[in-house]
Amino acid sequence: MSEVKVIEIHENVFKANDEAADRLRKNLTSKKVCMINVMSSPGSGKTTALSKLINMLKTELNVGVMDVDIKTSMDAQKVADATGVRSLQIHNGGLCHIDAEMTEKAIEQFGVDGLDLVFIENIGNLVCPAEFDTGAHKNIMFLSVPEGDDKPLKYPLMFSVCDLIIISKMDTKDFFDFDLEKATKNIRKLNKKATIIPISAKTGEGMEELAKWVKAEVKEISGRA
Repeated sequence: MSEVKVIEIHENVFKANDEAADRLRKNLTSKKVCMINVMSSPGSGKTTALSKLINMLKTELNVGVMDVDIKTSMDAQKVADATGVRSLQIHNGGLCHIDAEMTEKAIEQFGVDGLDLVFIENIGNLVCPAEFDTGAHKNIMFLSVPEGDDKPLKYPLMFSVCDLIIISKMDTKDFFDFDLEKATKNIRKLNKKATIIPISAKTGEGMEELAKWVKAEVKEISGRA
């Protein structure tokens, strides 16, 4: 039988990405800029909620947004129109994620001088984005009520790597079979440290708590709140 050589490409790819992520994170920290990576599945309401959150923050913080998508600039334009803050669209060449080197190049073009906070609105996907460290200081994700309370069990890595898990579209809870207590228990099986905040961008439920969480993270990096 012929000998087959095995090359651990997967490990090398992640190692290189982790090194780039650490480099970017240190660079942003030295500039006192906090970067938050926002993940979710498509249709979770993250663009709408993120826009409302930015409007709550922008009187106290200088905020920028980088949106990741395969082709269009719709999300970046939507955030820019709704908030007036500087926004950049990143086309990731059809990939299901953005990695640290892509983020680093985008940051170079975007420019972060004068900013306190940069959001990366990652591509809508509960699998690939969780695998790649973008260089962000914090990972957050949206789980919407219509998606169901069992999503943490189906996509364990995503729920494991996040510092904040936002349960969105709480205004629809009467119309869907969603058990908040069960969802919380499912999340806690995977991640005991993450903060969990139920919100509704429509009614404003939980938005003040969300803004408070973000400001605390920015203060940790930039000293501003």
